Amino acid sequence: MFSRYRIKVFGSVQGVGFRPFVYRIATNLNLKGYVLNNPQGVFIEVEGPKEELEKFLIALKKEKPPLAHIYGMELEVLPPKGYKTFEIRKSAEGGKKEVFILPDIATCDECLKELFDPNNRRYRYPFINCTNCGPRFSIILRLPYDRKNTTMAKFKMCSDCEREYNDPTDRRFHAQPNACPVCGPWIELYTNKGKFLAQKEEALKKTADLLKEGKIVAIKGLGGFHLACDATNDQAVNLLRERKKRGEKPFAVMFKDIEQLKEYANITPFEEGIILSPETPIVLVEKKPNTSLSSQVAPYLKKIGVFLPYTPLHHLLLREVGRPLVMTSANISDEPIVKDNQEAFEKLKDLADYILIHNRDIANRVDDSVVRVIDGKRIFIRRSRGFAPMPITLPFKLKRKVLAVGGHKKNVVAIAWDNKVVLSQHIGDLETYPATEFFTEAIETLKRLYDFEEEVVVADLHPRYYSTRWAQEYSERTEKKLIKIQHHFAHALSLMADAQVLPDQKILAITWDGTGYGTDGTVWGGEFLLTDYSSFQRVFSFKTFRLVGGEKAVKEPRRVALSILFELYGDNLSKYPKTVLKSFKPSEVKFLIQALKKGIKAPLTSSVGRLFDAVASLLGIKQILSYEGQSGAIMEDLYNPKVEDFYSFLLEDGKINWNPLFEELIKDKSPTEVKISRFINSLAEIVKEVVLSKDWNTNLVGLTGGVFQNKPLTERTVQLLQREGFRVLVHQRVPPSDGGLALGQAVFGGLI
Repeated sequence: MFSRYRIKVFGSVQGVGFRPFVYRIATNLNLKGYVLNNPQGVFIEVEGPKEELEKFLIALKKEKPPLAHIYGMELEVLPPKGYKTFEIRKSAEGGKKEVFILPDIATCDECLKELFDPNNRRYRYPFINCTNCGPRFSIILRLPYDRKNTTMAKFKMCSDCEREYNDPTDRRFHAQPNACPVCGPWIELYTNKGKFLAQKEEALKKTADLLKEGKIVAIKGLGGFHLACDATNDQAVNLLRERKKRGEKPFAVMFKDIEQLKEYANITPFEEGIILSPETPIVLVEKKPNTSLSSQVAPYLKKIGVFLPYTPLHHLLLREVGRPLVMTSANISDEPIVKDNQEAFEKLKDLADYILIHNRDIANRVDDSVVRVIDGKRIFIRRSRGFAPMPITLPFKLKRKVLAVGGHKKNVVAIAWDNKVVLSQHIGDLETYPATEFFTEAIETLKRLYDFEEEVVVADLHPRYYSTRWAQEYSERTEKKLIKIQHHFAHALSLMADAQVLPDQKILAITWDGTGYGTDGTVWGGEFLLTDYSSFQRVFSFKTFRLVGGEKAVKEPRRVALSILFELYGDNLSKYPKTVLKSFKPSEVKFLIQALKKGIKAPLTSSVGRLFDAVASLLGIKQILSYEGQSGAIMEDLYNPKVEDFYSFLLEDGKINWNPLFEELIKDKSPTEVKISRFINSLAEIVKEVVLSKDWNTNLVGLTGGVFQNKPLTERTVQLLQREGFRVLVHQRVPPSDGGLALGQAVFGGLI
């Protein structure tokens, strides 16, 4: 019984060795036909005995290449055509684009072995790659994913590379970035003034020497430039911090291998698995005390962001230097990561002493991803390189095509259709003109790659967000429907989609963050929302207080503390703790109290993120922040899980009255660590009591918003709720912070 199968495979199936894999299983089973790439995915026609065809289908699903992700498969059974051989045909173009673009993947073990093999023709070649690793999203210009559609098009392969590229049995068959020292890209070293110093191997060795000497070098990588320096050299790290105007914000550190990393950090087996994964994100882990690592890498923190080399160039440099290196995104404050050579010479000349470039262009800038482990799960702080733009699959289909433009901070945009949401790489805060340009560029890139035309645009409710203003203007210009969604509702929907909640289910979503525009015009941030995919009910929230100075208070915990103290004691300054008062001049205190009395530049807020800031000020931990979330990060480090008790609070008509909590904290004479632990325990207890205060007609409780990147708070809250029999949902595929907003926006726009 002979038959012919026509198979269409949809998903991330290009640039992963899928066609040679199909070729191998077909020829092993003595089947005939062909396979090719098209904009929809991989198209296969295969014929032979029915028994062998069934084996082929099973192998297609069970033995697929490690980087391949199959989202769907169509199968037609047809009469045989009489094919004589099985072949890989040239890619077809045209038609609807449904194939998904792979993210950039870290150098695989096989390439790494070749990289350090003196007998291999790619020995110490900084651009070694194969179908199992290397650049993807960062080099692609358009689909289908063929060399001519990437930034590798300008490099003509030598005969050896071409032979590998055309051999279906070779690991580099149709590896689009395939190259070698004879025909591929190379590196060059310059001074920050643009004077040429060296190229290729000489440039590599010279760069390593400069790093060992304490110099700062801008290094072009996969999705942009890093600023690198010796992480054990206080002077170099301080200088980098000073030049970058980084304040006390921690730097990420790259180690040559997992063994070296373990000399500087305590990691769990699960964290080790994430660090060694093909995505190679930065992972926040516990640093060991008393190592040679500079204290200026992560001031006042017990955690450091660690990662391993993920390009051949990184591997070569880290081995050559022998010491861990600070590797931080090369950018001017609040601007996107620098990706182009000329841009590097213009923008990095005052930040770096030397600039190491290469001549493979970066099509799409991509920052490093950042994750941490909370409650035994991988939680995103930033989802970018290694993960974007892999789609998030939904447990339902959307009714229409959506463009979601995200928020203002930690911006990420998305396009969505059917049961897929494709999120962009991390764009960042939309505070500068270059950042807003990158925002527009990211939207245009996603739309171009997928020939995507949205039917509706979704934006945040906040009228002053750049993304919202852009969406408004775009909607008016294109006559596309614009939908605005409340910030915390979008957080809740993001979590529901992330956790695969079904359309007929609802959750009680605890959405805590720093800032979000509420439907009543106040600043929300301490919300309990009873939510389904179409609407929400604000069933509980923290009692509001006036935030003196508005946006200014976000960076000054002392202002938040003053606002809380005014709520408690009015203008009776004798009751105000000296830790707060002495952080101001007496005239400033008088002026701010008057502003609070009159409500001038003092918006109402229910933000839990700001409550963390108030505690940091009251306890003398931080009065002015160096970076967003600093107070919470320091307080997290001081948390003691052995402390079990908590401060009092009141639940009153849908409001959480925190007055008793702060009054008890102010009077508490215990050590700082105990007071912090009691405060965090109080927040977890508040969640439990609100959840138990009423039958919400759901067993699903979700934790979302930036506050739930706090490890002790999230873990204690999960523990308390699970003891009561609730199923607790946390983010695992997108960040709980504003980096996940676009997912919730996209789902809302696609369903209503």
